[in-house]
Amino acid sequence: MTIQQAKRLIVLVIGLTVLMLGVVMLLLPGPGIVTIVAGLAILATEFVWARKLLKRFKDGANNLKNSIFSNSTKT
Repeated sequence: MTIQQAKRLIVLVIGLTVLMLGVVMLLLPGPGIVTIVAGLAILATEFVWARKLLKRFKDGANNLKNSIFSNSTKT
């Protein structure tokens, strides 16, 4: 196993652990969504699929923010 493969494996284990903790925190008290984003950010340092998923998550959050603020200014 090369150093690059070992690094990817460590990032995978840590990222998936944080991501799963975030999913658990959706059901239990805790900052679940923030933890899920943190897990995806860790995974995105090494994996393209995580980078794409994180971008989708950020775009969706940005769209939600824009729709909330545009509706509050109309009232």
